[in-house]
Amino acid sequence: QMEPWFDQNETLALSEYMKSGGWVTEFTKTRDLEKMIAEYVGAKYCSVVSNGTVSLTLAMIAYGIGPGDEVVVPDYTMVASANAVKLAGAEVVFADIDPGNLCLNLEQIQKAVSSRTKAVLLVTINGRYPSDLEQIVAFCKDNGLKLIEDAAQSLGSRKDGKHLGTFGDIGSFSFAAPKIITTGQGGALVTDDEKIIEKIRLLRDFGREKSGADHYLTMGWNFKFTDIQAVIGIEQMKKLPWRVERKKEIYKLYRQHLDGISELDFIPTKLEDTTPMFVDILVPADKRDGLAEYLRQKGIHTRTFYPALHAEPVYQRDGSYPVAEKTSKQGLWLPSSSKLTNDEIDHICGVVNSFFKKQ
Repeated sequence: QMEPWFDQNETLALSEYMKSGGWVTEFTKTRDLEKMIAEYVGAKYCSVVSNGTVSLTLAMIAYGIGPGDEVVVPDYTMVASANAVKLAGAEVVFADIDPGNLCLNLEQIQKAVSSRTKAVLLVTINGRYPSDLEQIVAFCKDNGLKLIEDAAQSLGSRKDGKHLGTFGDIGSFSFAAPKIITTGQGGALVTDDEKIIEKIRLLRDFGREKSGADHYLTMGWNFKFTDIQAVIGIEQMKKLPWRVERKKEIYKLYRQHLDGISELDFIPTKLEDTTPMFVDILVPADKRDGLAEYLRQKGIHTRTFYPALHAEPVYQRDGSYPVAEKTSKQGLWLPSSSKLTNDEIDHICGVVNSFFKKQ
């Protein structure tokens, strides 16, 4: 359904690095990767860390968000978004999503905000963004709320030329295996705030100003990246422009082949802005799992959407989140790897069509 894509470039770069006697842990290659990411998204600063959950958690801790505070989180998102809030010691307050883009909107944020709210965690799911993004930014500024962008699925996606992850106070990206580029695991924080990036660099390295100097200014942890990962990441970043275009081509091909199926819907997607990490479709709830099983029997792997988090045992709570609930029951990700060939997409779509013809 999704798979990392490496070739001889990563192999050769790793071999050369190992022969050079590099430090292996975080060092010059990590700095080079941070510079590449910052330049690509148009941010002044970047700090890479061990994974995307850690990056979100560090962002909250750096802004002083913790026990007694609340953070607004979409009810439909990967669980890491909510878990990061809990790791920081704050409370998760869920809000429903907009059916037009599966993101938070201002109306739902306003309903969720209380006197204890300190931040909004805006997830730009699958490279899409709220239609009222600028209003959300303004609302957060006017109300003293930190806007933390979970852009884990949005590398390569922009709004009017501005990269997602750079609209709020800080943006977080992920380099886990399913992402458009990967280092196995990894996360990155981008911001224009020098004080916050320096705080994050302290927090990720035991709370010390300088690596190897045992003088601790604040509580910190070992959430550092490694140069081994950075060598891979640098090669992956070089391929990102091509992969962005290929992801858009793949999405277009699926739409061309499947648009005629009345029981299947695509979420509105502006490909001039959005780079879909996944090809996501909506199918009637009573047929979604049947389609997934039919495809599995034909050797085609899919994945159902994330569950509505308020209904999961770990976050069980009352509340009305109708869009998140409906989306979680109807959504299916089709094979979306950048390595897919046009012939493979034709075959997958043929099997999807055959399922609905049998109904």
